[in-house]
Amino acid sequence: MTRPWNFSAGPAALPQPVLEQAAAEMLDWHGCGMSVMELSHRGEQFGRIRDETEQALRDLLHIPDDFAVLFLQGGATAQNALVPLNLIGRSQANHADYVLSGRWSHKSFKEAQPYGALAVAASSGEATEIDGQSQDAWTWFPEPAQWQIRPDAAYVHMCSNETVGGVQLTKLPDLAQLGAPGVPLVVDASSDFLSVPIDFSRVGMLYVGAQKNAGPAGVTIVIVRKDLLGHAHPLCPTPFNYAHLEAADSMFNTPPTYAIYMVGLVLKWLQQQGGVAAMEKASKAKSQLLYDYLDSTSFYRSMVAKPWRSRMNIPFLLHDEKLDGPFLSEAEAAGLLQLKGHKSVGGMRASIYNAMPMQGVEALVSFMQAFEQRHG
Repeated sequence: MTRPWNFSAGPAALPQPVLEQAAAEMLDWHGCGMSVMELSHRGEQFGRIRDETEQALRDLLHIPDDFAVLFLQGGATAQNALVPLNLIGRSQANHADYVLSGRWSHKSFKEAQPYGALAVAASSGEATEIDGQSQDAWTWFPEPAQWQIRPDAAYVHMCSNETVGGVQLTKLPDLAQLGAPGVPLVVDASSDFLSVPIDFSRVGMLYVGAQKNAGPAGVTIVIVRKDLLGHAHPLCPTPFNYAHLEAADSMFNTPPTYAIYMVGLVLKWLQQQGGVAAMEKASKAKSQLLYDYLDSTSFYRSMVAKPWRSRMNIPFLLHDEKLDGPFLSEAEAAGLLQLKGHKSVGGMRASIYNAMPMQGVEALVSFMQAFEQRHG
């Protein structure tokens, strides 16, 4: 079966072998006579699925034993409130600091404001000049060396990859070197999860919505250092208290069982491909192919400062916005889907997560070249 190339920012394309295995197991998982969707979350069968999924994730990312792995509901957006509800109590002054680098980190900051005294540690919300080039707001990432972190902050929050703006920080900073050795770093890694290695000595907590690189929509993965648990705000609902969820192996209430199963299939596929190191190598090559073409022509333009260009989400503009409609319709006819940019940015956006092979990016670049020849 020939499938189109899906460049959606999320829910995103899943590896075809994963979809095929899920289809084959839909009615009968491993001879039990039931679909995974019908298994009790308290039963032995789903217990195996959950445990194998967690172990595969630990193996892929080399997660230390002093970190809990939680499978939750509500999407990464829900964590914007649950992070302060669970962690801000570590600070007697209810302090937390936020790095603003785009739409999602700014949304996290706004959502957390009712729960404590927040401060902006750094922001790219204004235009600046980088390497002699003028850069608009949210098209660059604040240099970690310039972050202003309060020593009594309960945590510093950042988004490693801004899906809308196409801005990424691929190497997480060491807060100890920034003068904040006791402050944990909290990372929204939804859009580049499993495409870059993670140094957990630099992370206190990391959370992701699975629907970009890890699986389907419906499950949120939280990886949190266990010593950070136990500081939940009195108003934190019991089912959202990380300490309770960790003690119950993510089954304080019914978890999103089928989505967890699908994440497990994706993780096994990633292991077969060579793991995170192989995904990082592939993402570098795929994104470089597209960026090289964008930089070679005036017909298209990348808006993001080169040091901060995302390998996952690549927004770009056509030189004449009147061509946006024809570009999208002709792309769809060519089997290239979901290329329309976010409404706040405009233009186009190609999301090239782990499940997008090099052939898909090559097909996109070939189409863009042919479109330029027809309309240039």
